[in-house]
Amino acid sequence: MGFASLGSGSSGNATIVALSRSIFLVDCGFKVRTMERRLGQLDISPGDIDAIFITHEHSDHVSGLAGFAHKYNIETFASYGTQKRAFVGVNCSIFDADRAFEVNGVKITPVRTPHDAREPTQFIFEDDSEKVGVLTDIGKPTSHVLQEFEDCTHLLLEANHDERMLANGSYPQQLKRRISGDFGHLSNAQALQVLERIYTSDMHVRLGHISEQNNSTEVLTETFRKVTRQVASLEFANQKQGFEWVGGRPMARQISFDRVV
Repeated sequence: MGFASLGSGSSGNATIVALSRSIFLVDCGFKVRTMERRLGQLDISPGDIDAIFITHEHSDHVSGLAGFAHKYNIETFASYGTQKRAFVGVNCSIFDADRAFEVNGVKITPVRTPHDAREPTQFIFEDDSEKVGVLTDIGKPTSHVLQEFEDCTHLLLEANHDERMLANGSYPQQLKRRISGDFGHLSNAQALQVLERIYTSDMHVRLGHISEQNNSTEVLTETFRKVTRQVASLEFANQKQGFEWVGGRPMARQISFDRVV
């Protein structure tokens, strides 16, 4: 079991989840050559990927999807609203955003989130021993989100901006309002509130979708100092490298597995 990131931020997002001998990709926000190169850095071949799960249709999450999924013939899963807005020429299976489903014996729970997209969802991947959550691009932590992401063993959580840096920064006021609004992105303070509600001592946390203009490693370190000592690990993802494997690299594939949906 393991999870890793190819990059996390406003210029592109892609996360790898390896669970129960399957390898899943969450979002495909980089062009094909970049995806191939960054997967190689994680010792993953594009042909190893069993399925792609798309959170929403914004370009930093789908800009490389059509070319990558078509080139490697990878089935893609998305909510109905996301599929209507995002995909042309992609083999896409539509899921009900309110119901869990299975792929290769792994339980996938889509979780509706408040974000300025057509029908955005984040995801939980679960087998008998691990629960991996991907939670970014969310304007505010709702009670439903907090309940669903309890007891994760591994969590990618958005900590997009420091509120003071955003307010005093150079972004246009309209963009500032969008980012800080209920359908925008989580601030550091909001992300900390989420962790304080759901963390466990054996949870591995990676903070992602961090703004390069409105956040900093120093601010993040100070904000999350207390909770860092209370979880199994806490580190920051970045735009260029994402983060390395947490939980171990997947073993070499020997056989293929049929999807069950």
